[in-house]
Amino acid sequence: MNITLYSFLYVLRLNEGNSTGRNIDERKKMQGENFTIWSIFFLEGFSQYPGLEVVLFVFSLVMYLTTLLGNSTLILITILDSHLKTPMYLFLGNLSFMDICYTSASVPTLLVNLLSSQKTIIFSGCAVQMYLSLAMGSTECVLLAVMAYDRYVAICNPLRYSIIMNRCVCARMATVSWVTGCLTALLETSFALQIPLCGNLIDHFTCEILAVLKLACTSSLLMNTIMLVVSILLLPISMLLVCISYIFILSTILRISSAEGRNKDFSTCGAHLTVVILYYGAALSVYLKPSSSNAQKIDKIISLLYGVLTPMLNPIIYSLRNKEVKDAVKKLLGKIPLHQTHEHL
Repeated sequence: MNITLYSFLYVLRLNEGNSTGRNIDERKKMQGENFTIWSIFFLEGFSQYPGLEVVLFVFSLVMYLTTLLGNSTLILITILDSHLKTPMYLFLGNLSFMDICYTSASVPTLLVNLLSSQKTIIFSGCAVQMYLSLAMGSTECVLLAVMAYDRYVAICNPLRYSIIMNRCVCARMATVSWVTGCLTALLETSFALQIPLCGNLIDHFTCEILAVLKLACTSSLLMNTIMLVVSILLLPISMLLVCISYIFILSTILRISSAEGRNKDFSTCGAHLTVVILYYGAALSVYLKPSSSNAQKIDKIISLLYGVLTPMLNPIIYSLRNKEVKDAVKKLLGKIPLHQTHEHL
């Protein structure tokens, strides 16, 4: 995968060529075709609302720092604490790393541009940002479905959980999530960068693929088909698998005789479903709705929601409310004795 990504970035450098550093109005012609290769893009972002930019900067900065702190803490304790070497925490560690990469691909650029009068990004930077955002977002869609299946096995078939979700199976499921997300993102980004663009003003705060494609000189049936197929495979189908898993989980919880155990499982599942609905709902509203110029402003708000807020909530809802994680954090900080035992799930 690294070789593929390096090759991809090498091609980007060739495309960018000597255009970097030239005036943005200079144009290159390629193979006699009448289209422009842009070396720099302008990100419109929220420049239409200058009064809100400082507020959005503070909001985004706080969310980003909280995301880095929460997810880094979760990764650290899952590595250091031997009691958290379970499938659930393996997947949560992957999710936390994914969220750090996802937010770091776009939020730093957003923060700089919110305080800058010239909101620009070079071609190669735009391409990398587009790829990383698509790769991390697509991988998260698959991983959320995998995590729902893990909870289904743990609650509905607890006696065989350690057999079904053994270390080898978990590693394969995590690998499939990453490979699926990275390959579909590479496919989408590669085709998107080949489409001729008739402008370089992106009506978004990042190089979001749909916002970039709105600059295309002509509509591409192949690109539209690829986007539709990938979106259907990663969004509604993954969400359907999550919903099916939780239907079985809820039906099992309702049969639990202990009120305390039932309430605990309901609380955990409700929190998980909140994040799933927030993430999938926001993504579906952006990628599987009819395109409309009037909806672009709403799309930017929604993108900010699932691009900044959801990664911040994931470690809080999935883990930091969990007693095992709280004990691991206290142990890491030296607030409880090392010999204290953990209550396993």
